[in-house]
Amino acid sequence: MATTITDSQKPFSLDPYHVSEEFGFILPAPLAELPPYYQPWMDIAQHVTELIYSHMLRSHILKMPLLNTQLLESHRELRLAHLALSVMTMGYVWQEGEDDTVKMLPRNLAIPYCEVSQRLGLPPILTHADAVLANWRKRDPQGLFDMENLELLVTLPGGDSVRGFFMVTLQVELAAVPAIKSIPLVINGVQRGDAETVTRALEEFSQAIQGMTDALKLMHVYVKPEVFYGIMRIYLSGWKDNSSMPAGLVYEGVQAEPMEYSGGSAAQSSLLHCFDELLGVKHEAMSGAFLTRMRNYMPPSHKRLIQDISLQPSLRGFVQQQACEPLTAAFQLCVTKLLALRSYHINVVSRFITVPAARARQLRNQGNISQEETVSRAPTALEEKGTGGSGIMNFLKTVRDCTRDVFNLK
Repeated sequence: MATTITDSQKPFSLDPYHVSEEFGFILPAPLAELPPYYQPWMDIAQHVTELIYSHMLRSHILKMPLLNTQLLESHRELRLAHLALSVMTMGYVWQEGEDDTVKMLPRNLAIPYCEVSQRLGLPPILTHADAVLANWRKRDPQGLFDMENLELLVTLPGGDSVRGFFMVTLQVELAAVPAIKSIPLVINGVQRGDAETVTRALEEFSQAIQGMTDALKLMHVYVKPEVFYGIMRIYLSGWKDNSSMPAGLVYEGVQAEPMEYSGGSAAQSSLLHCFDELLGVKHEAMSGAFLTRMRNYMPPSHKRLIQDISLQPSLRGFVQQQACEPLTAAFQLCVTKLLALRSYHINVVSRFITVPAARARQLRNQGNISQEETVSRAPTALEEKGTGGSGIMNFLKTVRDCTRDVFNLK
């Protein structure tokens, strides 16, 4: 029998969390330009790749004026500024590879970067929220939101594979939108004891997760494994849990002690965090601690959404209590689809990281470091790790296995 929602159980809504009905966690219509005062940043940010290849990025950044961030007013201006300062920082640190890193980010970059980061509640390093969620525009503004009509605002070394990697990840985010929109329906249905509404919402939810898996398959079309492994990954890696920069990075003019931040990671997407909290997926200690830490790399409103979902009445408990066959089947299908997505992600990581890493080790053991072999020159510090610093295969398999545990509804 349905129950009424009490005052303490106000209907759950996505409105307070800056989640778009059309785009989900993606930033709608990101700006492509900053106010003219900030053109010195954009002049460098839009040419980071060429400046890295000519070994001139560091010298250009050292000559950059120290700009006042107070003229940045809107959220979109701050997001573009953070993106621009982020790609400059990644290029500055990794310009010469893992063997010639820097110990200090110069004050004319570090000070405004940390100020913008503080205003946004993001860390001063390139995050998923920058590189994917706020780094796109349509070539034809009236055209489709698809791979052919999307391009990056700023990029890093790796050519078409960089665009492919970030844009495919963006397509995964877009495919998830129906699942995000289903979350309030599920939560409010559970609060009302409305099994029929929850069942319908979970059916939408599972279809969206299947769409995410289908979108992820585009990685194999648009990204070359040897380019991702041998060229791109170092520019996505950070200065925490990275043997190339064991002491971290000093942000000059901000604080004298080095700071440590993890590099970009799929775990910084809010999607699966929300799904896990809704479905009741519990992670074991080490992987759970890493996932929790990755929430500090998300926009604060998105992190708050994840936390607030975790405070709602248990969907899994509701399914158990109702003992309703269509509801149980819909719940189990969601778990099945989430498990399949995580298993497929493991296959992608194997092709793009594990296999090239083995190839790189083989080439080094043979003493064959030819210029033609991109993977042979890849950073050794990342061979067994993701760019976020996790031991990647063990982490992904543990997370997948914890997802499987949700099947037990007894």
